Amino acid sequence: MRVSKAEYGARPAPAIAGHDPVRNVAEVLPRPLRFLGVGGLGLVTDLAIFTLVIAHGLPPLVARLISLGVATLVTWRLNRALTFDRSGRRQADEAMRYAAVAAAAQAVSYGAFAVLVMTVLAAAPQLAVLIGAAAGALVSYSGQALFAFRPCRAAAAPRSPA
Repeated sequence: MRVSKAEYGARPAPAIAGHDPVRNVAEVLPRPLRFLGVGGLGLVTDLAIFTLVIAHGLPPLVARLISLGVATLVTWRLNRALTFDRSGRRQADEAMRYAAVAAAAQAVSYGAFAVLVMTVLAAAPQLAVLIGAAAGALVSYSGQALFAFRPCRAAAAPRSPA
């Protein structure tokens, strides 16, 4: 039985020049820069949702839970599309692995945020969001690269002809 490259988790061929400029740029950037770019978009999403929610009267600790959830969905889709190679897993399995890593990273992020917003940065909650996000990013990159998007064994090892 012959297995296609797609089943091994091979990255799809780059888009034809000019047809998908975002993917064309992403293909030439090193993975850490792609991760930072996606993280930057996630951070913008996080800050925008957080600011909107606290403007509607919710407490910062509740607003942050909502904004983290939305930002996590955004970064999962973008990291899957632009940052990491295909793992060879079903999308649902990969999503669960991503969620586990994201939960750990967001726990670090939220913990740092909560301590800061309840103490020294009560008057500047957006700054607390930024500092928390930076702390969570360290956990996130390692977890995504080593666990969530790591190629599965079947995708990593070529099969011998049977």
